[in-house]
Amino acid sequence: MHAVSIQPFDFSRNPLLVFWETTKACPLSCRHCRASSIPRPLDDELTGEEGLSLINSISDFGQPKPVVVLTGGDCMMRADLLGLVREARTGGLNVAISPAVSDLLDDGRLLELAGLGVKSVSLSLDGSTPEIHDSIRGIEGHFEQTLLAAARLISMGFSVQINTTVMSENVHQLADIVLILKELGIRTWEVFFLITVGRGQEMKELRPEQYEDVCNFLADVTRYGFTVRTVEAPFFRRIVAERRSSGKQVAERSALYSQFSEELRRHLGQPSFDYSGTGLPTRDGKGIIFVAQNGDVYPSGFLPYSVGSVRSQSIRDIYRNSETLIAIREGQFSGKCGVCEYRDVCGGSRARAYSRYGDVLAEDPACIYTPAAMRS
Repeated sequence: MHAVSIQPFDFSRNPLLVFWETTKACPLSCRHCRASSIPRPLDDELTGEEGLSLINSISDFGQPKPVVVLTGGDCMMRADLLGLVREARTGGLNVAISPAVSDLLDDGRLLELAGLGVKSVSLSLDGSTPEIHDSIRGIEGHFEQTLLAAARLISMGFSVQINTTVMSENVHQLADIVLILKELGIRTWEVFFLITVGRGQEMKELRPEQYEDVCNFLADVTRYGFTVRTVEAPFFRRIVAERRSSGKQVAERSALYSQFSEELRRHLGQPSFDYSGTGLPTRDGKGIIFVAQNGDVYPSGFLPYSVGSVRSQSIRDIYRNSETLIAIREGQFSGKCGVCEYRDVCGGSRARAYSRYGDVLAEDPACIYTPAAMRS
């Protein structure tokens, strides 16, 4: 089999997305929180002046400029949030926010953000029922608050994306979550595959076979007109590429995938679209970079391996010159990820490799695919 690739994008120069964990402060205490969020900011959080310096440094990447995603914790806990957004917009940066659903997500502040040019907001929905979502989020009534917040944001003109972290506790509700998205009128779904960092160490990951089932299900979801993206499951692109190019169906219809298929058709009927694209082939450190609340720079928020600090270097220099990031972008992987024909399109989860083996360049232990080069 020939190596699978797509139209190149020069991720050696500029990332597509810069995630900034503006604070660890958050009114929630979610069981799977990557950030291990806390009620109040830490003393080493980037100051307002340092934050403005970071924003200007991101602008220095030049064209095409990255999108800045302000996350946390809860970015709404930053008193200087509007000033940071204003500076970013002045520098020609597009800004998206990923807030918690709380009383801080009020109309007045949202209208101010919209007036500054913020158009995209992502909210987390981790179950299709109050029992599951509220249990994961740690607040009774949060499920209903999230649905109301999504509807309110849409009515205010924001483009809303729903984020879902898939784990053993909620995997059987994924098809029901798709129905909720349809009823809300939301067409973009980003599915996070649990990495055991932060409080997520207490949660249970799926088995590799279940990851494959979920990704095949997500490929089916794209045939209903949804844009689906995955976080820490880049092998989703391999599955979509296989099914799009050959019409390949799932070889063995497991009980889990059969459940997904039946529920999806019961909720939405027969699909009417082809398998949709999965976007550019980003992965941790390739097209994506993460700035922690104290200025440390990681390949992604789920890969707590520091490659520098914006307190001593510019984000541009770190991204372009870090030996670790260069190795990730060049696909210098060990194990089957290193010889896989989908290495450029996928490349495996670097965060999961690090979590399991302590090596950011190791193979992804969640992928069941056997590369052509390794078949007897």
